[in-house]
Amino acid sequence: MPRILAFTSGPQDWQQLLADPIKHWKTGYSARTLAHSWEAGDGFPSEVAAAFAQSTEPLLSSVTPVLAVPEFKVPLPGGTRTSQNDIFVLGRSLSGPVAIMVEGKVNESFGPILDEWRTDASTGKEERLSFLLRRLALSNVPAGSIRYQLLHRAASAIITAEQYHAAAGVLLIHSFSQERAGWSDYQAFTRLFGVEAEIGSVQRLGNASSIPLFGVWVVGNPLFLER
Repeated sequence: MPRILAFTSGPQDWQQLLADPIKHWKTGYSARTLAHSWEAGDGFPSEVAAAFAQSTEPLLSSVTPVLAVPEFKVPLPGGTRTSQNDIFVLGRSLSGPVAIMVEGKVNESFGPILDEWRTDASTGKEERLSFLLRRLALSNVPAGSIRYQLLHRAASAIITAEQYHAAAGVLLIHSFSQERAGWSDYQAFTRLFGVEAEIGSVQRLGNASSIPLFGVWVVGNPLFLER
């Protein structure tokens, strides 16, 4: 079996799944904050539920979570490193399954920009980038200022949606930053699809990917920063 799920009894069970359980598990940082936020909710956290409820997209109508998997790994070609998503949520809408990849942020960045990531552009990296662009139905290599992490997180949503025969894939940025850290990077990413990002709004990202892809940025409850 490639994956066997272990149910959590609370936020503390998320810590052991981190790449560095000591370094990455700190009060006020994204991993711990996200765990407390999602464990506290009955279903989606309220701000996530509100964003989906306000959407008029038929594919996401009445979407509810079925299960959530912290630190969900999606293999990608061109190397050994997977795309390790903070949470994979398998949801269900009136149209069928929905694959939601959640990226939690406080003041952490989205990692290296594409130019930095390609500095040592090995054959494997070029293979991976070409793969991601195909999955996202982007015909041109994006500007070097685009954050690489956003590309592979969005592609992870599409890949996993295909595996579950889902009606849609969603890239969900769950930000707890009061200064909107990383917002300009997310805006630049959605513009690759001709979309002007709006906070709390579920938006279709292009029309050419194999699975309909949506993006949404929500602002989390700051009380969880203190947990």
